[in-house]
Amino acid sequence: MQQAFSCSIFNMTPEGEHWVVSPKLTLLQSLEQHGVTWPSSCRSGTCRTCTGQLLSGQVRYDMAWPGLSAEEKADGFILPCVAFPASDLVLKDPLAD
Repeated sequence: MQQAFSCSIFNMTPEGEHWVVSPKLTLLQSLEQHGVTWPSSCRSGTCRTCTGQLLSGQVRYDMAWPGLSAEEKADGFILPCVAFPASDLVLKDPLAD
């Protein structure tokens, strides 16, 4: 049985606050269930509108090519619309820059 994971967003979530995210839902779906505003459009991993940066933790994809270059993946970038949490996560606020 898969467990739920915690997710927080650096510079958005008050210290110590997190959301519980399900490994059965995409990260974007889980964030939206908790009322978190995250940029999105296609929900299929092609438009890249939802691109975010993973500061810690791991995600998994059910697709072979999630629309990111090897360099972007190495720098921690993810596509929350097609990424599933695989551990506790800390994300960078997509609107912080």
